[in-house]
Amino acid sequence: MATLKTDAPFYTEEELDALEATDPAAALRIAREQTQLRRQMEMEVPVGARLPSAAEMTEVLEEVRRILARDGGDIEFVGLEGSTLKVRLRGSCSGCPRAPLDLKHVVEALVRRRYPAITAIKNIN
Repeated sequence: MATLKTDAPFYTEEELDALEATDPAAALRIAREQTQLRRQMEMEVPVGARLPSAAEMTEVLEEVRRILARDGGDIEFVGLEGSTLKVRLRGSCSGCPRAPLDLKHVVEALVRRRYPAITAIKNIN
């Protein structure tokens, strides 16, 4: 991944709209860079954050399981490898085209809210 420039201020939506009127290519480039920087900043681990135990992770995944079960899905805790959580999506989630979205917007959102030291979540088939 390329190193991102973090010393420049973020442009507001209004500023990007004004720039788009005069230089659409620059506005698009800046918007992409800002989005990438925001994502990188979200992935940074806060100081003092700790990795959860397997029991704590299983507890969080029970909450995820209840959400996925609404559509016939399930999730299995595979393990922790450093700061990467490995899970297996099962039930109707297995092979579902929406599974990557569920992994990102359900699993990752709940896990990272409770344990920000988890930097990645991988679905192991």
